[in-house]
Amino acid sequence: MKSVCAALDALLAYAQSYLGLDAQDVDWARNRVLSCFDLTAYAPVGGMAESAEEPSGFPNPEPLLHRFYRALKELDVAGLETEESVDDMVMGEFSASPSSLQRRFADIESGDGGMKAMQWFYRYCVVDTYVKKARLESNPRFESHGLVITINQAKPEFKNMKKAASGNSVSGGYPRCTICHENEGFSGRDKRTLRTIPLQLGDTPFFWQFSPYGYFREHGICVNYEHTPMHVNRETFGNLMDFVDRFPGYFLGCNAALPRIGGSVLAHDHYQGGGELLPMHKAAAWRTIEVPSYDDACIEILDWPGTAVRVVSRSRQSIVDISDAIRHAWEGYTNPDLDIVCRGEDGRRSAVSPSVCVTSRGYEMNLILRNNGVSAQYPEGIFHAHPQFWAIKQEPIGLIEAQGLFVLPGRLVAQLSVLEDALVQGGPLPAQYEEFAFQWDELQKLTQGARDRESVRAAMRDELGSVCERILGNTAVFKRKDDTLSFLKTVAFAG
Repeated sequence: MKSVCAALDALLAYAQSYLGLDAQDVDWARNRVLSCFDLTAYAPVGGMAESAEEPSGFPNPEPLLHRFYRALKELDVAGLETEESVDDMVMGEFSASPSSLQRRFADIESGDGGMKAMQWFYRYCVVDTYVKKARLESNPRFESHGLVITINQAKPEFKNMKKAASGNSVSGGYPRCTICHENEGFSGRDKRTLRTIPLQLGDTPFFWQFSPYGYFREHGICVNYEHTPMHVNRETFGNLMDFVDRFPGYFLGCNAALPRIGGSVLAHDHYQGGGELLPMHKAAAWRTIEVPSYDDACIEILDWPGTAVRVVSRSRQSIVDISDAIRHAWEGYTNPDLDIVCRGEDGRRSAVSPSVCVTSRGYEMNLILRNNGVSAQYPEGIFHAHPQFWAIKQEPIGLIEAQGLFVLPGRLVAQLSVLEDALVQGGPLPAQYEEFAFQWDELQKLTQGARDRESVRAAMRDELGSVCERILGNTAVFKRKDDTLSFLKTVAFAG
């Protein structure tokens, strides 16, 4: 029992130092943790918070939590859950209540602005362990072919939208889905440390939460309090700008509200964004065109593998008017010669995926044109990753990847290591890795017989970037920029 008490004392000291646990609440918090494990004895040992600041500037309680779990195991505590669940249970008891965090957020925002408040809230979500920052930083991440490539070892792989929807459903009806507000503090999904901040966007109440396994810096989601289906309409553009008006250091966007093209939680209206501009946000313009009746705005056709345009203006009204005109025109656009059909047996097939940020030029609303049509040749989607690339990425391409940050499945860490070894050793493609035959042939050409590991690894990263760039090309509804220009000429802009 002594080792349990020592580990618990160290965690209590951590909670006082970093989570705002008041000294008057220490006995109460300790007893709540003891009751979680049906422990009725305790003797103070005087452990201190041993977790020093990490190089990233964030304290890391994981060593303390591991020590506590190990002590519980040694004590042979009955019915002990998994280590991850025990961590969540303990830190949930130590974390501040939602209301107190929201009051603190409001105080910081009123004095120092929205971005300072968001940065404080993000730090809190890291130190209470909801955001798994230490694990995120262990994920491979590099740049290739103008894209950012990551391998997220914590994210499950959903190869189609049915599996994605299943993976994000909740049995039993409470909460109704994985992003409903009722998840805050819910033990059934290890969400005891989840905390949210209420936001008003337009006439609709939303809330913000950070993602535990974010894909980029300060990645979070903005969720409608009401469990209502995803949609993109005129109001959406205003909502996105309301958010960046309040938090100008973030971008915010949303998936096109259609199956097969990203957005695994289509049943619940939400946006996502954060503190890192993605490659598409920084893409150059292939062509800039003026907008009739809107002297304060322009449209840029992006030099980008996917099909995307950018509306730029300092005027909110101009951004909304132009963006909605493009959305409306695209949703009704059909061009059978390019395999673009706006409606099918399953309903609407075309939608835009918007994303906004604030720059020195004003608002920049990026609109990605998406279509989820299928064919006999491409039953998973005409504008989906083609089969020769599925060994690398078979999942639908959602907002984040369409903007140039590819999140590849964790299985690739082990698989690519085997391929790398085979290339270094000069052997054939291992028999159990036939699904990589297409990539293997390209890697052979890239390495040109070089067998040193540095050259092979560089070729591997080049190949991954090339594959992801071509996948974006697969998603492009217009393969030629001139066709994008021709489409824009069909849009009726009402000034």
